[in-house]
Amino acid sequence: MDITNTTYKLRKRRRLRWGAAIAALVVAVLAVVLLRLGPALPTAERASLWIDTVQRGDMLQEVRATGTLVPRSSRWLAAATAAQVQQILVWPGATVKPDTVLMRLGNPEVEDNLRNAQAQLAAAEADVAAKRAELHSQLLDQRVALAQARSDYASAKVKAEADAKAVKKDLIPRVQYEQGLIALGQLKSRMAIEQERVDNFAASMKAQMNAIEARAQQQRSNLLLRQRQADALQVTAGIDGVLQEVAVQEGARVAEGASLARVARPDVLIARLQVPEVQAKDVAMGMPVGVDTHNGVVAGRVERIDPAVRNGSVQVDVALQGRLPPGARPDLSVDGRIRIARLDGVLSVGRPALAKADGDLSLFRLDAGGDTATRVPVRIGAASVDRVQVLRGLKAGDRVILSDTSQWDGYDRIRIR
Repeated sequence: MDITNTTYKLRKRRRLRWGAAIAALVVAVLAVVLLRLGPALPTAERASLWIDTVQRGDMLQEVRATGTLVPRSSRWLAAATAAQVQQILVWPGATVKPDTVLMRLGNPEVEDNLRNAQAQLAAAEADVAAKRAELHSQLLDQRVALAQARSDYASAKVKAEADAKAVKKDLIPRVQYEQGLIALGQLKSRMAIEQERVDNFAASMKAQMNAIEARAQQQRSNLLLRQRQADALQVTAGIDGVLQEVAVQEGARVAEGASLARVARPDVLIARLQVPEVQAKDVAMGMPVGVDTHNGVVAGRVERIDPAVRNGSVQVDVALQGRLPPGARPDLSVDGRIRIARLDGVLSVGRPALAKADGDLSLFRLDAGGDTATRVPVRIGAASVDRVQVLRGLKAGDRVILSDTSQWDGYDRIRIR
């Protein structure tokens, strides 16, 4: 007969109770710990992050713009008349002189107009010569009549003086003497009339010659125009420089005023930058500019700002003051940095992604160990090409992540490895 061991059962039950209590306590402790830890921290690779250190010192506020080098002096050659391109003699890249013929154009109508203008001018000049001879002959006739009137008056005057002496001695009748005086007065009036005729004809002669000379001058002007049009069929460079572009092909027909070629002086270049319209308001005349030609940086100054906005940008011309590096040539792409202002003794850091001047954003600041980063609010002041002014939220020596961290917008801390 078996005897029941109650003591053993009691111990076994007690151990089960203690084990359950300890297990419940462990679960409770783990739950509290997990609740305090919150969600797991995301991890970022250090090599993929752009990390910069906040510094105190001078900061250059700059505007960055892209552009090209362009000649200060260039000339577009245009067709003076409608024509056909017969032959292109010089191609882009060649050095040219003012009288270098670049291409020949053809237009039979222009040549016919030139010949007609020459004939019309010859006829007009012949008319001038004929009219001058005719008027000169008429003037001579008028002068002959005046000379005759003067001669008749002089003869009558001599006779009147002689009759005056004779009448005093009663050698001739007084009636004859008085008749002589009347004839003398008539001859004097006739002489005055003939003189007036000569004077009036001289004035009329001048007016008639001016009229016919004006018609001849009109034909000369027409001939000059036709001659220029004919000469323009031989397209010359006009200036010393390099042929930059030929805008037509042989055999093509071009309209009057159409662009044919462009000649420029490559030794005098300027930088033409395209500044975004939102930043152009800060650019002013005379501001210093650094122009990067990708083979060296050349100093310059703003010399012209386009008053209009085109395609979201404002054109700014920069006069280059330094010697251009090798390889600088027209149409070369360049980057320009326009210095807007210099801020002394300010906190600054590299420009974060999506940062705007006078705005607020949040950045991840690395903790002391550098293994984690905590999100902090930051107030931005002035912004430059690659740096921004820090007004609050950071201090000198802080290390912050400047890369785009939008993927961690839901976290206040991240782990860095």
